[in-house]
Amino acid sequence: MNRILVIGGTGTVGRQVVSRLAATGARVRAMARNPGAARLPPQVEVVRGDLTLPETLDGCLDGIDAVFLVWTAPATAVAPALERITKHARRIVFLSAPLKTPHPLFQQPNPLRAMVEHIERLIETSGLQWTFLRPGMFAANALNWWAPQIRAGDVMRWPYLAAPTTPIDERDIAAVAVRALYEDGHDGAGYVLTGPQSLGQFEQVSAIGRVIGRSLRIEEISPDEAQRELLRIGPLVAVNMLLNAWAAAIGQPAHVTSTVAAITGAPAKTFLDWATDNAAEFRA
Repeated sequence: MNRILVIGGTGTVGRQVVSRLAATGARVRAMARNPGAARLPPQVEVVRGDLTLPETLDGCLDGIDAVFLVWTAPATAVAPALERITKHARRIVFLSAPLKTPHPLFQQPNPLRAMVEHIERLIETSGLQWTFLRPGMFAANALNWWAPQIRAGDVMRWPYLAAPTTPIDERDIAAVAVRALYEDGHDGAGYVLTGPQSLGQFEQVSAIGRVIGRSLRIEEISPDEAQRELLRIGPLVAVNMLLNAWAAAIGQPAHVTSTVAAITGAPAKTFLDWATDNAAEFRA
């Protein structure tokens, strides 16, 4: 592949994809609505573009062979944007979701599910070489969910502490994405990506406490309390989706795959690895 465009290159996963591609010496371009605020490696070409304005995509896609796509726009923008991508690129790697994973954590009603399925269908019929990445819970969710409470004091209040997940490090998602972007052999694949361990949420918060050297008092709150308190992390429909998913996951181990190791040749990072590398985010 001669040149790769990362759409969503300033987000949690996209930023890691850009950095890894740049480190390999690949010719990488990142699309951003505000290039001046992108803060990406100096060798990366940052161009202005907006998924909701399809006329801005042609310049971003000029000379591009492969696209890494993180969708961050309304559903109405999907078809026009993918039409532009199809005209220019030969390969697309889409950051999707574990839609087809038969585990109750991933089968709760999701307001974004229909849109993601629509994106996948359009990609599958586009004629492009395609790969779908289906990560489970991001380890980085802890920054939004738990870091504010932990920075503020030693009490951590959270619902469904026994609910197990397999948090995946965003760097491992990016490592698989980079392989799929520049290696052959990934066409038509849907990779379910998880961390290496099934861990309850209590265990995850406890790991953060150990890393930062603090004894956290972790208190379980009811779903009703959580519904009120968690509106700071997202809209009610997203909060309810999470609460329903955690409730459904109680009593069974989380879904674990070895896909990261199989594709990259390196084991997936543990949640403790991730917490250690991000410890500063949890310190006051």
